[in-house]
Amino acid sequence: MRPTTRLPALRLACVLGIATLLAACGDAPSTGAAADAEAPTAEDVAAAEAAGDAQAAADAGVAAPAPATLAARVVLAPTEGHAAAGELTLSPVDGGLQVTGSITGLTAGAQHGFHVHETGDCSAPDASSAGGHFNPHGAAHGDRSGGGEHHAGDMPNLVADASGNASVDGRVDGLEVGTGGANDVLGKAVVVHLQPDDYASQPAGNAGARIACGVIGPAG
Repeated sequence: MRPTTRLPALRLACVLGIATLLAACGDAPSTGAAADAEAPTAEDVAAAEAAGDAQAAADAGVAAPAPATLAARVVLAPTEGHAAAGELTLSPVDGGLQVTGSITGLTAGAQHGFHVHETGDCSAPDASSAGGHFNPHGAAHGDRSGGGEHHAGDMPNLVADASGNASVDGRVDGLEVGTGGANDVLGKAVVVHLQPDDYASQPAGNAGARIACGVIGPAG
């Protein structure tokens, strides 16, 4: 009857062999340990899916979608000795920004130069701290609407009504908000000038004193 005693021994050898293999590979987590493991959050899942989408796009030779750009807001405050003030919103549109808002305290019936400047600092009494026009590509100053060479920060003159108020609602092609690119205006400044921009004089259109200034920041 010896053959019948070999089966338990064989089973014991198998068990011992499995135990040795587990010891070599490291202990497997117990059921309790698995239950105690932290479950992935919704943010973890979204990040993993986004990473997967980006990798899939790369594998297919297709660029991953660019992150959505932000809207921006500017609060214009008067410089020393002036009364111009207002608020603007810069909203991304295809190929540029839509600039909307209103400005008060202008010269009644007059035109005023209106530009994005390179430095988001309006602390000087005359706003000279905002630097020159935003011009990341080193272009000459000019008339954007005419299609010729111009600074990225050149914008159409403001036109005040009989009460010295101006409504702003226009598209500025080429500018961006929050992209980190060369044309990103987040952290730059918007400046209103006393005189109209003649779009010819270099480097700034002979627009005179700076009468209002505001830093471009994220909306909301």
